[in-house]
Amino acid sequence: MPAIEGADIRFVQGDVLPVHQEMIAAAGNKNIWLVGGGDLVGQFYDRGLLDEVIVSIASVTLGSGAPLLPRTITTPPLRLLSAKVHGEAFAELRYEVPVRADDTTA
Repeated sequence: MPAIEGADIRFVQGDVLPVHQEMIAAAGNKNIWLVGGGDLVGQFYDRGLLDEVIVSIASVTLGSGAPLLPRTITTPPLRLLSAKVHGEAFAELRYEVPVRADDTTA
């Protein structure tokens, strides 16, 4: 992908664990925002690196029943923290991702 002048964008591939460490260092005390779809978020989940998932949905995204993430998160289940209305078409759902017994960050 082409670089965008003046933007600090880094393209990486491979295991998310070492990249996550760089992200934490770059973010300082700020949140890390993942954009790239359910598979990307799922890779961070698989490594135990998520503490929260914030999803914005509009009614048209509900029609086909496509899964949000390409893996099932049931043990332990996500915990809904809040639901907010944004405008006339969007809802923001904020979920806590509980720490799993099989955390694979080590």
